[in-house]
Amino acid sequence: MPVFRLTKALVFPDPELAEDGLLAIGGDLSVERLLLAYRSGIFPWYGEGDPLLWWSPPERALLRPGHLHLSARTRRSLRHRPFEIRFDTAFAQVIGHCSLVPRPGQDGTWITPEMREAYVALHHAGHAHSVEAWRDGELKGGLYGVSLGRAFFGESMFSLEPEASRAALQALDAQLQAWGFAMIDGQLPHEGLTGYGFQVVPRALFLAELAEALRAEGRPGSWSGA
Repeated sequence: MPVFRLTKALVFPDPELAEDGLLAIGGDLSVERLLLAYRSGIFPWYGEGDPLLWWSPPERALLRPGHLHLSARTRRSLRHRPFEIRFDTAFAQVIGHCSLVPRPGQDGTWITPEMREAYVALHHAGHAHSVEAWRDGELKGGLYGVSLGRAFFGESMFSLEPEASRAALQALDAQLQAWGFAMIDGQLPHEGLTGYGFQVVPRALFLAELAEALRAEGRPGSWSGA
């Protein structure tokens, strides 16, 4: 399996060359490189103390906005005691909380201090966004991700109170549907995402749908008025 070593040049190999998902090593987390990666269907994922790794998995978790599945119990709970939903008012707090939540199948966190700094910079550049669930003036849960064209690339979410992250995901799904977005990328498929209605699609289909979504006008800048 070929794994490419990146240089200072702002370029990635063809994502289809990542047979088992791992495509490249090295490079940096500059805003420019991150944007190129996401446009190419590639994302960084590595642990503390590991080299910078770039992935393009052979299968992808994909949700079409408007097709989110939440249990009847969750929907009743959110109707009975709704959260106040905000966009882009506490991005650094959201990613900070998410950094304490490991992904399934991985020991510890993958959101290193370097990653946090990079995505905060991407947020300030208008391409990374947070959706936040608040109660009584306190942040109780949320999620963050990257938006390009009519595609949203989900990164991570957290809850400090039951249903808080689901409230944020429900709000994101509704807003992206209203804006005419084509996809929410969940990256690596796992049971938690399929339970929300994410479909497992082959890389070739994901890349084709991503290319189409990137042709549409996006929504860069702050989403705080959403």
